[in-house]
Amino acid sequence: MKRLIVAGLVAALPLAGCANMTPGQQRALSGTAIGAGGGAIIGAIAGNAGLGAGIGAAAGLAGGLIYNKVKEDQSASYSAGYQAGATGRPPNPPQ
Repeated sequence: MKRLIVAGLVAALPLAGCANMTPGQQRALSGTAIGAGGGAIIGAIAGNAGLGAGIGAAAGLAGGLIYNKVKEDQSASYSAGYQAGATGRPPNPPQ
Protein backbone atom coordinates (compact mmCIF):
# COMPACT_ATOMS: atom_id res chain seq x y z
CA MET A 1 0.00 0.00 0.00
CA LYS A 2 2.82 2.36 0.88
CA ARG A 3 4.52 1.68 -2.46
CA LEU A 4 1.30 2.50 -4.31
CA ILE A 5 1.02 5.87 -2.56
CA VAL A 6 4.67 6.69 -3.23
CA ALA A 7 4.30 5.65 -6.88
CA GLY A 8 1.25 7.89 -7.23
CA LEU A 9 3.09 10.85 -5.72
CA VAL A 10 6.11 10.28 -7.94
CA ALA A 11 3.85 10.13 -11.00
CA ALA A 12 1.98 13.32 -9.99
CA LEU A 13 5.08 15.37 -9.14
CA PRO A 14 6.09 16.23 -12.72
CA LEU A 15 2.54 17.34 -13.48
CA ALA A 16 2.68 19.93 -10.70
CA GLY A 17 5.45 21.71 -12.58
CA CYS A 18 3.12 22.20 -15.56
CA ALA A 19 0.54 24.22 -13.61
CA ASN A 20 2.05 27.65 -14.37
CA MET A 21 3.01 27.00 -17.99
CA THR A 22 1.53 28.95 -20.87
CA PRO A 23 -0.51 27.00 -23.43
CA GLY A 24 2.39 27.35 -25.88
CA GLN A 25 4.83 25.86 -23.41
CA GLN A 26 2.41 23.03 -22.66
CA ARG A 27 2.02 22.26 -26.37
CA ALA A 28 5.79 22.24 -26.89
CA LEU A 29 6.35 20.00 -23.86
CA SER A 30 3.56 17.63 -24.90
CA GLY A 31 4.95 17.35 -28.41
CA THR A 32 8.43 16.69 -27.06
CA ALA A 33 7.24 14.01 -24.63
CA ILE A 34 5.06 12.26 -27.20
CA GLY A 35 7.83 12.40 -29.80
CA ALA A 36 10.43 11.08 -27.37
CA GLY A 37 8.18 8.21 -26.34
CA GLY A 38 7.35 7.27 -29.90
CA GLY A 39 10.96 7.64 -30.98
CA ALA A 40 12.16 5.46 -28.11
CA ILE A 41 9.73 2.72 -29.07
CA ILE A 42 10.71 2.83 -32.73
CA GLY A 43 14.38 3.13 -31.79
CA ALA A 44 14.14 0.12 -29.48
CA ILE A 45 12.71 -1.93 -32.33
CA ALA A 46 15.48 -0.69 -34.64
CA GLY A 47 18.20 -1.28 -32.04
CA ASN A 48 19.01 2.19 -30.65
CA ALA A 49 16.36 3.52 -28.26
CA GLY A 50 18.42 6.54 -27.17
CA LEU A 51 18.92 7.85 -30.68
CA GLY A 52 15.28 7.19 -31.50
CA ALA A 53 14.16 9.09 -28.40
CA GLY A 54 16.38 12.05 -29.29
CA ILE A 55 15.18 12.24 -32.86
CA GLY A 56 11.57 11.74 -31.75
CA ALA A 57 11.89 14.48 -29.13
CA ALA A 58 13.24 16.93 -31.70
CA ALA A 59 10.48 16.07 -34.17
CA GLY A 60 7.85 16.28 -31.43
CA LEU A 61 9.14 19.66 -30.29
CA ALA A 62 8.96 20.99 -33.84
CA GLY A 63 5.45 19.61 -34.21
CA GLY A 64 4.36 21.13 -30.90
CA LEU A 65 5.74 24.54 -31.84
CA ILE A 66 4.10 24.44 -35.27
CA TYR A 67 0.78 23.46 -33.69
CA ASN A 68 1.15 26.31 -31.20
CA LYS A 69 1.72 28.82 -34.02
CA VAL A 70 -1.42 27.60 -35.80
CA LYS A 71 -3.50 27.92 -32.62
CA GLU A 72 -2.14 31.44 -31.95
CA ASP A 73 -2.99 32.50 -35.51
CA GLN A 74 -6.50 31.07 -35.16
CA SER A 75 -6.99 32.94 -31.90
CA ALA A 76 -5.75 36.20 -33.42
CA SER A 77 -8.07 35.79 -36.42
CA TYR A 78 -11.02 35.09 -34.17
CA SER A 79 -10.25 38.13 -32.02
CA ALA A 80 -9.91 40.37 -35.09
CA GLY A 81 -13.24 39.16 -36.45
CA TYR A 82 -14.93 39.56 -33.10
CA GLN A 83 -13.64 43.13 -32.75
CA ALA A 84 -14.74 43.93 -36.30
CA GLY A 85 -18.23 42.68 -35.54
CA ALA A 86 -18.39 44.60 -32.27
CA THR A 87 -17.19 47.91 -33.73
CA GLY A 88 -18.61 47.63 -37.25
CA ARG A 89 -15.20 48.27 -38.84
CA PRO A 90 -13.45 45.70 -41.04
CA PRO A 91 -10.44 43.96 -39.48
CA ASN A 92 -6.91 44.89 -40.48
CA PRO A 93 -5.43 42.68 -43.20
CA PRO A 94 -3.07 39.92 -42.01
CA GLN A 95 0.61 40.80 -41.84
